[in-house]
Amino acid sequence: MTRATILGLGSYVPERVLTNADFERMVDTSHEWIMTRTGIAERHIARPDEDTSDMCAAAAREAFADAGVTPEEIDLVIAGTVTPDFLVPSLACIIQKKLGLINAATMDVVAACAGFIHGLSVAQAYIACGTFKKILVFGAEKLSSITDYTDRGTCILFGDAAGAAIVGPATDDSGILAIHIKSDGRHDELLNIPAGGTHLPVVGNGSVDPRLSKLHMKGNEVFKFAVRHMGDAALRVIADAGLTPDQVDLLVPHQANIRIIKATAARLRLPMDKVYLNIEKYGNTSAASIPLALDQAVHEGRIKKGDIVLGVAFGGGLTWGAVLLRW
Repeated sequence: MTRATILGLGSYVPERVLTNADFERMVDTSHEWIMTRTGIAERHIARPDEDTSDMCAAAAREAFADAGVTPEEIDLVIAGTVTPDFLVPSLACIIQKKLGLINAATMDVVAACAGFIHGLSVAQAYIACGTFKKILVFGAEKLSSITDYTDRGTCILFGDAAGAAIVGPATDDSGILAIHIKSDGRHDELLNIPAGGTHLPVVGNGSVDPRLSKLHMKGNEVFKFAVRHMGDAALRVIADAGLTPDQVDLLVPHQANIRIIKATAARLRLPMDKVYLNIEKYGNTSAASIPLALDQAVHEGRIKKGDIVLGVAFGGGLTWGAVLLRW
C-alpha cells in the first residue's frame, strides 16, 4: 500500500504572552515553582475574538506555501481539537469555509493532546488505500477558553496554538514508517471537562458551576500514566519499523511537562540533545503541541531530509499514540 508522508507544515501562535510573573499576581505560585515542576516560563494566549478556526487558517496558509499545494487540491480535512468553535458544526467544517476548501470532506478528531497523532493515523489509512490524495491535518487548541485561572495546579500549564500538516502519497522513501494509537476510557476522570455534554448540560439559569465547564486534571495520576504509555508507544513504533531507539535522530514529544519529557527520553535511552523542546516558550498546547514543534524544528534545521523523527503524545481520554517518520 502507498506510504503517507508529510508534504508541508505550518503553525500559528497568538501574539499575547502570559508569563510566570503574570501568574504570580493571579494565584499563589512563583516562577521558580512553575519552572521546576513544568519547565514552562511563557505561554501564548489568543484574543477573545480569535477562534480556533482562525488559528488553523493561519497555520494552513503556511502549510500550503510549504507544500506547494492549493486549497482546491485538498480532499479531506481532519481537525484534532477539544476546543472547536462550536459543538456543531465541526471545527473542520468551519476551517473549510474560511479557506475555501471546496473539494474536501471534513471531520474532527477528539483525542485531546494525542489529537494530531490520531489525525495522522486516519490520514495515513486513507492515503494507504487510495481514497484521498491530499489531506490537511490539524492539531489546534484555544485552551485559554477552558482553563480555570483560579486553579493554580492547571492554569500555569496551558497555551493556545495551531499546527497544520498536508499529508499525501510518498514518492520516495520518506513518510510514516509506523504509527500506533491507543486509549483507555476507564480513566476518563483523570483529565476531563465535567460539564457541557449531555451528561451535565450547561444551561443559562446558572444551575451548573461555571468551573465544571473548565479543564480538570489529577496531575500525579496523569503523570504516571503518561510516562509509562508514552514510552510504550514510542518503543512500539520503533520496533514496528524494524529500527532501534539509537537510530532515532530527533524525538518530538508532546510538550506537556519537562519531567514527563525527560522520563520518556530516559526510557528510550536518548540524550536530551536528541529531544526537541519548546515547552518553555509555549507551554502545553495539547493537540497543537507536536505539529507546532515539528514546524519549528524543520525551520531551525533540527530536522533534515532522511532523518528518523519520533513523535509521541498522551492526553485526556485517556489517549496516547506515537508516530515514526523518515523525513
